[in-house]
Amino acid sequence: MSTLLTQVIPNSSTSMAPTFLLVGMPGLSAAPSWWTTPLIAVYLLSALGNSTILCVITLEPTLHRPMYFFLFLLSVSDIGLVTSLMPTLLGLALADAYIVPASACFLQMFFIHVFSVMESSVLLAMAFDRALAICRPLHYPALLTNGTVKKIGMAIAFRCLGLHMPLPFLLAHMSYCRPQILTHSYCLHPDVARLACPGAWGAVYSFSVVLSVMALDPLLIFFSYGLIGRVLQGVGSSEDRWKAGQTCAAHLSAVLLFYTPMILLALINRLKLPLPQPAHTLLSYVHFLLPPLINPVLYSVKMKEIRERILKRFQPKKVGYTQ
Repeated sequence: MSTLLTQVIPNSSTSMAPTFLLVGMPGLSAAPSWWTTPLIAVYLLSALGNSTILCVITLEPTLHRPMYFFLFLLSVSDIGLVTSLMPTLLGLALADAYIVPASACFLQMFFIHVFSVMESSVLLAMAFDRALAICRPLHYPALLTNGTVKKIGMAIAFRCLGLHMPLPFLLAHMSYCRPQILTHSYCLHPDVARLACPGAWGAVYSFSVVLSVMALDPLLIFFSYGLIGRVLQGVGSSEDRWKAGQTCAAHLSAVLLFYTPMILLALINRLKLPLPQPAHTLLSYVHFLLPPLINPVLYSVKMKEIRERILKRFQPKKVGYTQ
């Protein structure tokens, strides 16, 4: 590691950064094969689970409804996110590839944040979908038409691509006054932007984009669930409350799974809590790797329609024999 530092630190002048130095999970560099196996397993299971959701929704006409369209987008974002993380994670695990070229770093950073913002936006859209279905059940079909859903999908695409397209170019042309040593095993633009020279307005833009999404979305999601909770309090039958709550259980679990590690990391950084680096790194891994792995399980278990269609598609067909 010391030789790597000497290769990177001299680049910490007021110039564009040609390379960055990644940080692996402390203690795992001595046993890379042990680290590789869980990484590959997480990726394959995530890809398999989300691909199954995508196939079932695509092939079943009865699932071509707004709620399942958003679930389709969630699975797309999960596959994209876990795929974007793998190059540097597997590079560290298999080849101790701590040094990453700036161009590759910015490319990975772009895709990680596009799919992260896509996931956050889809979770927000799903929260509004559940709020409309429970709070305005009679108006729901008229409000959430196919045309409205397409517009929401286009807005999500613009939010992901339009806001984040300038970031790699801005960071690529900024001057860096600090050693290009990142604090994660992958490239994140707040991590890169903090290395820039003071007064770099591109760093300000990158922080504002991240905060506008990752701070606003959870607030709006929990506001939607506040409306749902108020409506459910007025429902007389406990059985009806239970059924309505079950329709939100998978989504609420996905929301907590995605945002809790991120909020904890933000609080730790903001309050400057003395958290060991391995715990900090582990929280980051949980935030990015666990939702793509767990979300298909959550929706398969909690959503009866998805579970039944999966069983129907993958159960062996009985072959009849004629005498």
